[in-house]
Amino acid sequence: VQLQASGGGLVQAGDSLRLSCVASGRTSSQYSVYWFRQAPGNEREFVAGISSGGGSTSYAASVKGRFTISRDHAKNEVYLQMNSLRPEDTAIYYCAAAWNWHTIVTITTSRIEYWGQGTQVTVSS
Repeated sequence: VQLQASGGGLVQAGDSLRLSCVASGRTSSQYSVYWFRQAPGNEREFVAGISSGGGSTSYAASVKGRFTISRDHAKNEVYLQMNSLRPEDTAIYYCAAAWNWHTIVTITTSRIEYWGQGTQVTVSS
């Protein structure tokens, strides 16, 4: 499975961005997809996840109610709609895939099987 993330940029606080993750590979649609982020000096942290069928989602408490994850199987894409962005959302955002579905309770970076390259999101105050 190959993952390609895009959509990052420089925005002001309160603005919105939509990140996209294109998945390729014969079985890519069968994987759960997750977004993580990493700010300078911090560990990589879970942001949101969506199950292979799209019926289950999970969010970090810091983004719940502001971010929405979705997927389009026809396009093999997973989206992260980010609204009401804050300076503390500034980070490199990575999309990732795992065969098993994990919620915020059980997801860790060690459970990820495939990583995409990151896309930078910078939110100015």
